[in-house]
Amino acid sequence: MAKLVLIHVANEDPILAEMDDLPNPGDNYVVFTNPRRRDGRPVNYVTAGARTFIFPWTRISFIEVMVSEDERREVLEFFRSE
Repeated sequence: MAKLVLIHVANEDPILAEMDDLPNPGDNYVVFTNPRRRDGRPVNYVTAGARTFIFPWTRISFIEVMVSEDERREVLEFFRSE
């Protein structure tokens, strides 16, 4: 199952994408599919029709791994009712 990630590319807006596997510590690059902006619009430097991308770690500041719907249901959230 693909993981939804938010990739922070150096000097660019973050992009939302899917990753089949999280990168290993020894990897020199990151592979992801279906990149888009956070609002769902296409990324301006991506060629139309391209689906899978390989970015070198030197271009990436950090990656946020988003919680899936199944994981969100398992998390007990505390809230205060006033």
